[in-house]
Amino acid sequence: MPQPAPAGRPWLVALDIDGTILHEDESIDERVADAITSARERGHEVTLATGRSWSTTAPVLQRLGLAPEYVVCANGAITMRRDDAASDGYVREHVETFDPTRVLERIRAFLPSGRFMVELPDGYRLYTEGMTDWNLENAREVSFEGLLDQRATRVVVVSPDHELEDFLRIVEEMGLHQVSYAIGWTAWLDIAPDGVSKATALERVRGWLDVPAERVLAVGDGRNDLEMFAWAGAAGRSVAMGQAPAEVIAAASETADDVAHAGLAAVLDSLP
Repeated sequence: MPQPAPAGRPWLVALDIDGTILHEDESIDERVADAITSARERGHEVTLATGRSWSTTAPVLQRLGLAPEYVVCANGAITMRRDDAASDGYVREHVETFDPTRVLERIRAFLPSGRFMVELPDGYRLYTEGMTDWNLENAREVSFEGLLDQRATRVVVVSPDHELEDFLRIVEEMGLHQVSYAIGWTAWLDIAPDGVSKATALERVRGWLDVPAERVLAVGDGRNDLEMFAWAGAAGRSVAMGQAPAEVIAAASETADDVAHAGLAAVLDSLP
């Protein structure tokens, strides 16, 4: 259960979106929305740390009425900074990229029927046929070869032909190197530049904001939150949502109730 936090200086609060704030149907429990608002009004820096692109993160900020100084997207590859002069209120402060060619070709050798998407530094996305379950605004369909020789911030691979356990085994067999990757709830793989994660971006944000390491709180529910939990839990608080996989719960210092029961609300209410 969430532990009460000591009073004092404001906390940096990093929240995953899907499965932490949002339900699967993208609704938000009113108790969670109220708790986020209350934490912000108490002076805490509440931000988002997500695997989502900026284009699908910005609407969530707007729904929550949040305007933090920095927002972490693409599993740490993109950090946005608030800028009131920008068209959507934010500019890209830090962007990490890599050439995905070799990793794409290796994955395709193991998953010939896989579906692929590459996100470019400006947020535009290229995808192959069959990526129908993803938000495809600001994107276009290309052949597999059209994904190669790009500078990318993120690669997503979906394999509808595999159950999760089979997919996990295949990913292990791939022996991916020189990239960071996380596996979703279902058979999809999210790949970032080597050494990049939510944790690396949040540590940079913590430094910019001059927040003590013991006053960071991270909440999430996915395998892409493991590094974030290690970062936050080293001196502060890391909280796994109740429905998270066992390995994610084991990596956190605390466990909240699940998203269906507004588990995030109690976590935020435990802050001073």
